[in-house]
Amino acid sequence: MDVSGVVWAGTLVALTAILLVDLLIIGRRPHEPSVRESSMWVGFYVALALIFGVGVWLASGPSAAGQFYTGWLTEYSLSVDNLFVFVIIMARFGVPRQYQQKVLLVGIVLALVMRGGFIAAGAALISQFSWVFYIFGAFLIYTAINLARQGEPDEDEFTENILIRWSRRALPISRDYDGAKLTTHVNGRRLFTPMLIVMIAIGTTDLIFALDSIPAIFGITQEPYLVFTANVFALMGLRQLYFLLGGLLDRLIYLSYGLAVVLGFIGVKLVLEALADNNLPFINGGEHVAWAPHIPIWLSLTVILGTLLAATVASLVKSSRDRRRELVKARG
Repeated sequence: MDVSGVVWAGTLVALTAILLVDLLIIGRRPHEPSVRESSMWVGFYVALALIFGVGVWLASGPSAAGQFYTGWLTEYSLSVDNLFVFVIIMARFGVPRQYQQKVLLVGIVLALVMRGGFIAAGAALISQFSWVFYIFGAFLIYTAINLARQGEPDEDEFTENILIRWSRRALPISRDYDGAKLTTHVNGRRLFTPMLIVMIAIGTTDLIFALDSIPAIFGITQEPYLVFTANVFALMGLRQLYFLLGGLLDRLIYLSYGLAVVLGFIGVKLVLEALADNNLPFINGGEHVAWAPHIPIWLSLTVILGTLLAATVASLVKSSRDRRRELVKARG
């Protein structure tokens, strides 16, 4: 793809404007959105991504559009997995429901900034060193194995990282929240509120998830424009999706296994591509590996969509059966 500076600038302006509208809505009226409001926003953002993909198709052809849709779907599913950790953080720190929107929006903005930095660094590495695909692929396979072993995290397993623990010790923190403010006055003294600790927890979580998501998207497309826009559209509407799904997140018990399969598949795909373009002297004498196949984008999209659909359906069926058993036990 040959994306001009004008297209880049126009895309950044448009996406920034949408984020600013989100900011204004929350700033004007912090609240817990209703199911109807959340559904409308999620539908709007999904439709926006689909329309953008059509635009990519018209401008650059079906291959580029397929890469965008596959990347967007992968990043969106990883973002949904991110919501599990957000739910745990909100519960752990007792964030009032009406102020959770602001926390989520800040988390999304932080995620965009971090992913933007990782995308720039990843694109620079790939352009200079094709062997970086070996590292990306191995990292994704390792992540997939860990995810399959651990499953979805729960509140009992959540441990505060070193930055959170340091902040608790070093900073003057008030006991209670003061709305969505980061600072407050107690007995004439300015203190940070627990909201600051929540923001730190969200930010460090975003950093960890960015380390997983960026190699995953580069396993699908190496076009920086598609990598960036797929990430942005995957994060848009995440705040409303958090409230829309609600208790449904607890029912997606097999999502982590589905994501493990997706990450493992992309990891293997990256390693195969690295072998096909190999120039490392200690692998096959520095020559390309002829038997390494190229996995087409349509197959990647089919595998990723089918895996996520199967994981979702299996999760809902299992949760439904478990609930019926609990009701039978309660009545007995």
